[in-house]
Amino acid sequence: MPARKDPDASTSVPCFYGAELRYKREQAGLTLEQLARDSFRGLSFLSQIERGERRMPIDLAKHVDERLGTDGFFQRRCEDAAKARQVGHAWFYADVPDLEKQAQTLEEWAPGGIPGLLQTGAYYRGRIRYGDPEASPEAVEERVRARLARAELWKREDRPTYWGILSESAIRRTPLPPAVMAEQVEHILDVARSTRSVLQIVPETTFWHPLGQGMAKIMTFADAPPLVYTEGDFTGQIVDYPAHVQQYRRRYDLLRAVALSPEASLSLMDDAARTYRNEAQHGD
Repeated sequence: MPARKDPDASTSVPCFYGAELRYKREQAGLTLEQLARDSFRGLSFLSQIERGERRMPIDLAKHVDERLGTDGFFQRRCEDAAKARQVGHAWFYADVPDLEKQAQTLEEWAPGGIPGLLQTGAYYRGRIRYGDPEASPEAVEERVRARLARAELWKREDRPTYWGILSESAIRRTPLPPAVMAEQVEHILDVARSTRSVLQIVPETTFWHPLGQGMAKIMTFADAPPLVYTEGDFTGQIVDYPAHVQQYRRRYDLLRAVALSPEASLSLMDDAARTYRNEAQHGD
């Protein structure tokens, strides 16, 4: 069994919050199971809060304060921890960056665009310009910084094993300038090859396939059950119910079967990068 992974309370407000929760729980002589009892939350959820990976819902904070006799501390600091995690991210996405860091494996499907971990700053700015044209320049740059900070995990020796499936239309059909797309596709190729990640492309000619209605990110962990993150335009959801996670797992495996092979997928992206680069140079 791996050694217990204590959160470093100095790294962030959520980690401090989680470390304090673990300290107070152990001081009270309670196990995770005992603290979680009657909270309508699972052990893995509470454990991830203690590690600074998930935010504490207000109803759970109230339950914790009552069980630990902490005089409302966790309710009062619940919002502070949530705000600290949310900087540069939508409220429904705030937990995901920390979960990505802790994951052993990441598998994702992005039907409508490039996955966030693979995006360049210029590509993401373009996406915001078309998708949220009312965003202020300051808000745009804050979101770009947060997006690029997530990609720091590629530099880690212990980075997650990555498998990504992209739609060919997300590569080929875009209003962004050829120079931006050339840089974006070349960046994806560089990440895939330098980290020995696996990428597959679902061809444009494959109209119907599993997970046709939206994105999915499947994450597995060394000391917690797997999770799935999925989202729409204005909301996202972390799925942790085992039966539903298994359904996503099965659909993702079926999606792999209809995608191009990794070798053919990289060849398609090499061709796309050359085409965009030639268009950019011709435009100059």
